[in-house]
Amino acid sequence: MPGSPPPHPRTQETALGWDWHTGAVFSSPTIAHIPSSLVRTGVTQLKAGSFLRVPSLHLLLFTSNSFSVIEDDAFAGLSHLQYLFIEDNEIGSISKNALRGLRSLTHLSLANNHLETLPRFLFRGLETLIHVDLRGNPFQCDCRVLWLLQWIPTVNASVGTGACAGPAALAHMQLHHLDPKTFKCRAIELSWFQTVGESALGVEAFSYQGEPHVVLAQPFAGRCLILTWDYSLQSFRQEEELSAPSVVSCKPLVLGPRLFVLAARLWGGSQLWARPGPDLRLAPLQALAPRRLLRPNDAELLWLDGQPCFVVADASKAGSTTLLCRDGPGFYPRQSLHAWHRDTDAEALELDGRPHLLLASASQRPVLFHWFGGRFERRTDIPEAEDVYATRHFQASGDVFLCLTRYIGDSMVMRWDGSMFRLLQQLPSRGAHVFQPLLIARDQLAILGSDFAFSQVFRLEPDRGLLEPLQELGPPALVAPRAFAHITMAGRRFLFAACFKGPTQIYQHHELDLSA
Repeated sequence: MPGSPPPHPRTQETALGWDWHTGAVFSSPTIAHIPSSLVRTGVTQLKAGSFLRVPSLHLLLFTSNSFSVIEDDAFAGLSHLQYLFIEDNEIGSISKNALRGLRSLTHLSLANNHLETLPRFLFRGLETLIHVDLRGNPFQCDCRVLWLLQWIPTVNASVGTGACAGPAALAHMQLHHLDPKTFKCRAIELSWFQTVGESALGVEAFSYQGEPHVVLAQPFAGRCLILTWDYSLQSFRQEEELSAPSVVSCKPLVLGPRLFVLAARLWGGSQLWARPGPDLRLAPLQALAPRRLLRPNDAELLWLDGQPCFVVADASKAGSTTLLCRDGPGFYPRQSLHAWHRDTDAEALELDGRPHLLLASASQRPVLFHWFGGRFERRTDIPEAEDVYATRHFQASGDVFLCLTRYIGDSMVMRWDGSMFRLLQQLPSRGAHVFQPLLIARDQLAILGSDFAFSQVFRLEPDRGLLEPLQELGPPALVAPRAFAHITMAGRRFLFAACFKGPTQIYQHHELDLSA
């Protein structure tokens, strides 16, 4: 062990005295070259500045005392202290700045106390330490000790850590045998931030002229409402709205300075709006496939052969799901898909390096199409997936996953195996219209909205490859949620929840460090 053992104050020839300020017996060795020391017993508290009257101490020993807390700056003024032994006491808590200012400390012992954890940065500024003894404490080896495990390899000191007292799975395991990489000490929370009046069926995030925006499809208000961030009020505000009675989806597309918004409407025909430049307002550009889109239910954007296209899922018996691609100034029908099947949802995705399209229908299982020869051709359907209302996909660790929404029965998670999607997980979802994956910061989330219960947030656990429950959304509770979107604004992350029977709610994403 580096360094020489300290002179024990009770074995030295000393002259005893009483310090009226601290109420302690102190000893001054009669041999001049041995540093002054102080032994304290019967102490009931250790407050800030307890030793300001004895700044020349080099050794301090506490043993068999009844105090349970060491406060901040308890040893202030002891810049020459080298040896600090606080052993066999009843200490259950020590403040993070308790050891502040001990810049000469070489030996520290907190052995045989009641410490279950130590505050982060407790040893900050103690650059001269060569030995630390923490043995004999009932440490709880959870996230609160992670910082200690990470600190030990970084210091030029020997550290006696002792064994874990809990949790049960780690009881009696030596702390130095624990692997910091196995600790999961980062958590997230979605907390309410703002309410946007009027119900909505859809919400989409997009960036225009370098600024994030959100557009809401509000059928009862008869509009597509565009929101942006108000830097003065630190909240979202209305930027522009376009008239769209009975709208079910507002799908934005940005091409340089131009902004397009496809407004899919149940009645009156779907329209494409355009803004030629940032200083202009949106204006109607064209009617979209009026003979094919009779009852649109969803719209998606995709790129095919380098050109932007929209696909609009039509839920009427007489209409048909239609692919609209850019041709000159507007967007025109390129292909009709899935006629007579009353499609409820479209999802564009890439598999095996090629564009694919997945259509959910009220009449059959979801059908997967692939782009071949300038058109979509049927490839396969999704087995064991009856009564699927909508599908959404996400990618994680090189795999492609599907979230399939079912109003009755269990919603499902599937994974692509190279030839088809295979069932991976089932989640109870009575009354669900949306099961939407979102990648927020480092977290792959999936939100299962319900008309009859709280909406559930799940997080993908990389080790297991499964979605695990994270939290319920609310309060306020979501009333018939239909879509979710996230946006990053001014360094903050927000989740929008569009609700059919209530206002849109905005939640803020927070990261929590459980090891703090």
